[in-house]
Amino acid sequence: MQELHDAPLAPLTTFRLGGPATRLVTATTDAEVIAAVREADDTGTPLLLIGGGSNLVIGDKGFDGTALHIATRGFSLDGTTLELAAGEIWTDAVARTVEAGLAGVECLAGIPGSAGATPIQNVGAYGQEVSATITEVTAYDRRSRETVALSNADCAFSYRHSRFKADPERYVVLRVRFELEDAGGLSAPLRYAETARALGVEAGDRVPLTAARETVLKLRAGKGMVLDPEDHDTWSAGSFFTNPILTDEQFAAFRSRVAERLGDAVEPPAFPAGEGRVKTSAAWLIDKAGFTKGYGTGPARISTKHTLALTNRGEATTEDLLALAREVVAGVHEAFGVTLVNEPVTVGVSL
Repeated sequence: MQELHDAPLAPLTTFRLGGPATRLVTATTDAEVIAAVREADDTGTPLLLIGGGSNLVIGDKGFDGTALHIATRGFSLDGTTLELAAGEIWTDAVARTVEAGLAGVECLAGIPGSAGATPIQNVGAYGQEVSATITEVTAYDRRSRETVALSNADCAFSYRHSRFKADPERYVVLRVRFELEDAGGLSAPLRYAETARALGVEAGDRVPLTAARETVLKLRAGKGMVLDPEDHDTWSAGSFFTNPILTDEQFAAFRSRVAERLGDAVEPPAFPAGEGRVKTSAAWLIDKAGFTKGYGTGPARISTKHTLALTNRGEATTEDLLALAREVVAGVHEAFGVTLVNEPVTVGVSL
């Protein structure tokens, strides 16, 4: 294991923000991961897990404890069963499944971060979520001090949520197993209207896997959602806020606020989210509250390509970013009575 002291964490995050860790350990095997976690637990040392750093907002003061960078590698295909080590780069793994002619995660192309983070967040985009293909997660249970296997049902997946996110101090993901589909080189049925339109097909149709992946990458790049060190619009955590899920009563009140502000002819986005619940669009809320693409004059601004991404223009601090996030949350609540919730995990800071 590599060990550094007073080590900068900003380079390990896609925001490129945050102060140093008292100690940074980089683990390249499951055994090293477990050893580092046990050492921290045995000594009562605060522990921060870092994978691809694409979902982290670290405070400017840094982290007083051990930061564990999980850099394990492992890609194994057995028929349609895929197993990934937690440290595998997710977008590279997706590319390899497409090359192998297997469907199920092709619309998750271009998402930054590591494979181990995908079940924690129940990563999803363009009509796919990892919960549809994950069959088992191998994790170290810090409570029982043993390695455990959790089935899909055990993971308690829901929208951008899971058992791991609900109890972040308990499990350390080591490996993730997926069951993919051999559809003769075709994608899974397309579930997202924008993707289908871009491909010139109907929702529910299948297309060649490579076409699905390349189309998603183009759509993401157009929104600044594919990492590019030269493009400050990608110095972000992707979508900073989750799409709000409202009760029918809350949605009715929200519609009334929309009518008051924008006129009776304007209908807000609405998607079924289970019995008595409706999901609406955080990006729409942000835009209609007056926070348009490129909003801001400081070193942290809304992306010029997508209102849902808050970005570091190169010289920002974490406090700059949080000030912008708080302004957006307050503005959306004032305009529509809806409270946005941040998607990235905050370390040493909060909105």
